[in-house]
Amino acid sequence: MNSVIISLVVLAAFATYLLAHHNRFDGIRASASLSIIAYCVLYFVTPDVELYSVAFFGGTFIGMSAPKRFGIFTLAISALLFSILFEYLVPLLNGYGGALGLSAFLSVCICHIGILLGAPRSKASAKE
Repeated sequence: MNSVIISLVVLAAFATYLLAHHNRFDGIRASASLSIIAYCVLYFVTPDVELYSVAFFGGTFIGMSAPKRFGIFTLAISALLFSILFEYLVPLLNGYGGALGLSAFLSVCICHIGILLGAPRSKASAKE
């Protein structure tokens, strides 16, 4: 398991979630802005910029998913699930796009189903 990918995904999910709660940002603007900044930083930091920037971008998907239903705990679990699924789906699917979308969908879906089945969930943000 790549700890850099886990860290990037968790950072992306929380940064998007928190930035999307500001007045001038929504989930899409937060995701796009953070992804562009992350790509520019990663371009100079790592030789594997494509993999890490795609993982960060996928983490922003988690951060903008259902902000009224997901709290901090649920967001963290979704981000961890995403990073695990992404690691295992990249070699199986052709290109990053399929692994990115499928991993994001499955991680949010699993957490949402868990909430519907009565799993403990964190409180939503205080601004809502």
